[in-house]
Amino acid sequence: MTYCLGIVTSAGLVMAADSRTNAGVDYISTHQKLFDFSRPGEGVILLCTSGNLSATQGTLTLLRHDLNTGAETNLHSLPSLYEVARYVGAKARQIQDQDRPWLEKDGIDFQCSFLLGGQIKGEDPALYLIYSQGNCIQASKDTPFLQIGETKYGKPILDRILAFDTPLEAAAKCALLSIDSTMKSNISVGPPINLIMYEANTFKIRYELSLKLGAPYLNQIRKLWEISLNQAFDRMPNIDWEHYLEVPGEVETTD
Repeated sequence: MTYCLGIVTSAGLVMAADSRTNAGVDYISTHQKLFDFSRPGEGVILLCTSGNLSATQGTLTLLRHDLNTGAETNLHSLPSLYEVARYVGAKARQIQDQDRPWLEKDGIDFQCSFLLGGQIKGEDPALYLIYSQGNCIQASKDTPFLQIGETKYGKPILDRILAFDTPLEAAAKCALLSIDSTMKSNISVGPPINLIMYEANTFKIRYELSLKLGAPYLNQIRKLWEISLNQAFDRMPNIDWEHYLEVPGEVETTD
């Protein structure tokens, strides 16, 4: 499993991903899941991957091949991020169509998905979720984040904190706390954690980091977050049992 998320705001974009692909009793493996295909000065293209590892790696190989050979259609030749999203989806379908019969024969899940974030000159920053079938959806001002992989544990903080006008630094911090919350609850998500923060209209990546297991900052935010949650919990009023206590024998009826 994996957990990747993207956040788009009025100030730019945040992309984050864990690196764990397997977490068995005696076997833990990691692979990079956040990739930078940007062309400084022209366009920023960031891609997160989730799902069947051979399918996502095969898709990335095709994308790199088109770039390296100067194919007429490639990540850098398309005029909009939406067209880039459709192009990535088409490559994912190509890989799955090649391998589907053999994977289905052995009952292997071949599904994969991608997060695409960035900015092409002439457009605002944008964020897309590309499904295994090749179609996509776009994040909006009302829902400024998208997730793939093990999404449920890290979603509550995103729902409560994020808005389209959230400062970019705060969005980056929220992304790390979302991933840390997921790691706390699910062993299949783990470091290194890769994080990129992109400032709108700069067309270059200035802020990028990789946090390994035991990284001081990861340890610090986990400890402070747990302390803060406990303090907030202690401030919650106790349940007023007497106010909501039902009178014995009274049964609500309807006509």
